[in-house]
Amino acid sequence: MSILLLEKRGPIAVLTLNRPDMMNALGQAGDGPAVAAVCAEVVADASIRCAVLTGAGRAFSAGGDVKAMKERSGAFGGSPYDVRSGYRDNIHVIVKSLYNMEVPLISAINGPAIGLGCDVACMADIRLAADHAKLGVTFLKLGLIPGDGGAWLLPRLIGASRAAQLLFTGDVIDAATAKEWGLVSEIYPADQLMDEAMKLAERIAQQPPQALRLAKTLMRQANMASYDTIMELSASAQALMHETEDHIEGVNAILEKRKPEFKGR
Repeated sequence: MSILLLEKRGPIAVLTLNRPDMMNALGQAGDGPAVAAVCAEVVADASIRCAVLTGAGRAFSAGGDVKAMKERSGAFGGSPYDVRSGYRDNIHVIVKSLYNMEVPLISAINGPAIGLGCDVACMADIRLAADHAKLGVTFLKLGLIPGDGGAWLLPRLIGASRAAQLLFTGDVIDAATAKEWGLVSEIYPADQLMDEAMKLAERIAQQPPQALRLAKTLMRQANMASYDTIMELSASAQALMHETEDHIEGVNAILEKRKPEFKGR
């Protein structure tokens, strides 16, 4: 069975990490291509306007498969060259596929999100957590470094000082601390987490889908591009949006004081 399940609920895709007997550990052979295939299906479906990522069972993801590390199997087996390829062709494919997904992505962190699991949660645009969730980037405790790009992403999310503290200590923080640090946006009782994530996804899904995807792309590019480059990209994207039926619908809805009905055209 695939590590990542896809369920379509109208305009919302629910993505579930599906290895509950191993707390959704990642890094087995084929995990990267499996995640990439699901993400590609979501992106290719123009009817999907938002996605929610969560974990099956009691964890979001415990991170890299420690048993596979011990056995030197999956993404962690073979020579140093093989391990390098395992990261590039498997682990990196997981995080890149999620990070580059065109539709807005919400992480509903339903339990522990540790190491790679925490970084996977951070690939989302918005992170919500259950009140009992725990988060940590504990790579150093295994004698490792963040091999999944977390060293690039985490400082951008919570600042260099907090990111360094989290990585260098290997501490696992609770949901309240994660919210204080800006690692998650909201905390909910565990039995309400998915309902609240879906409510947020439904609000996002009410937006015009073409503009919604382009807005996310601009925000992603803003992490790397210069201000002037983003201004040029914004002007070009905006010119396209002015030609859409959804733009005309939005203008008319405001003038007519009614709720718009965006159709992705």
